[in-house]
Amino acid sequence: MDHRTVLALYDRDMREGARPDGPGARIERVGAVVRQVADAEGWNGVLWSDLDEATADRAIAEQVDFFAAQGREFEWKVYGHDRPSDLGDRLAAAGFGAEPQETLMIGEVARLTLDTRLPDGVRVVPATDRAGIELVVDVHEQAFGTDGSPLRHQLLTRLAEQPDTMVALVALAGDEPVSAARVELAPGARFAGLWGGGTVAQWRGRGVYRALVAHRARVAAAHGCRYLQVDALPTSRPILERLGFHALSTTTPYISPK
Repeated sequence: MDHRTVLALYDRDMREGARPDGPGARIERVGAVVRQVADAEGWNGVLWSDLDEATADRAIAEQVDFFAAQGREFEWKVYGHDRPSDLGDRLAAAGFGAEPQETLMIGEVARLTLDTRLPDGVRVVPATDRAGIELVVDVHEQAFGTDGSPLRHQLLTRLAEQPDTMVALVALAGDEPVSAARVELAPGARFAGLWGGGTVAQWRGRGVYRALVAHRARVAAAHGCRYLQVDALPTSRPILERLGFHALSTTTPYISPK
């Protein structure tokens, strides 16, 4: 993989050329900033910027003022290759709080290792109705220890209004949900995003997450996507590398001051 070329494609297609991630959200391009604006339960944030030392502080202040007027907390996604190189420091100085850094990993679908197996007694089923989404949310709350209400709202809304843009999956051991994940798709896009992959504690290390990555890769391939993208936690990165993903950058969420 030509890392520089693929990273430039990702920036152009998925950040500068971003599409709304759900019904009711919109993408706005304001000067050198691309942002998503959604309702209180959706994701609000800055996806891309083209700034330098002379323009960054003013752009940060403008985004803070804009989202404050909307009554919205927002996230500024800072990538390791963004300019200026001290963008994260400037956001921190403006009162933003940094969340844990993740690794931007991209895999070319045709070159991934997808010959994975689920543990005996485990099967993967699509979440195609409210009951299925509740299983996804249950896994999310167990795996990450966070409130799944925003995720429930997001998934149910997309399932009802934009079902072709997402495939959510649940791994079941018998009738018990043990892992869940989703792949997000955009018509004609070269990249599909892998999101929400989580496994309950007692089932980790048994190949379930790996199998769900492979399953989602096959879904993306069937939709004509060439690349898969993941914002990987440290626990996921080695699994993804063994499957054939490449680390191309880092991404750090900066959360706006209250």
